[in-house]
Amino acid sequence: MKQNLFISALIICLSTFAGKSIAQEVSKAQIKGLDEQVQEIKKDVLGISAELALLEEKLLYPSNTQVSIFVSFADKDGFRLDAMDIKLDGKEVVHHLYTAKELDALRNGGVQKIYTGNIRTGEHQLEVIFLGKSALGGSYKEKATHTITKGVKPKLVEVKVAGSALGDAIEFKEW
Repeated sequence: MKQNLFISALIICLSTFAGKSIAQEVSKAQIKGLDEQVQEIKKDVLGISAELALLEEKLLYPSNTQVSIFVSFADKDGFRLDAMDIKLDGKEVVHHLYTAKELDALRNGGVQKIYTGNIRTGEHQLEVIFLGKSALGGSYKEKATHTITKGVKPKLVEVKVAGSALGDAIEFKEW
């Protein structure tokens, strides 16, 4: 009788331990499956977010009124760009202070999208003012104006900034 009771207790213990390990395996498998589902959901959310950003830009800046201004850097040596102010038709639209990382990117050929907005078709006055330090360490301030002719297509304007050593300190290019 004691032997049967012992064997019964042993069977119950073994089945309990076996059940726990199976439960643990199922839980690990379920957790792994849930983690994969969460990762897929995150990927879907990021994709939807990117699509929404594009739709928002199309809604806020329709192609027939859109103007985008980009900044590039011509002077790779010596001149340090500290800040830039941009006015469109006499109204300030951008004031930007540059970080070391942004300057490095510009010096390495990067292009910064600094402004996107809406304007009517026709001519508009663009004014750019930049502040910086010359190669010798002195303060440097330059101002330039440009007339933009806006048609029905989106207007892209590049503002190429250079130190005074390169002649024209600010060049404009339109697309």
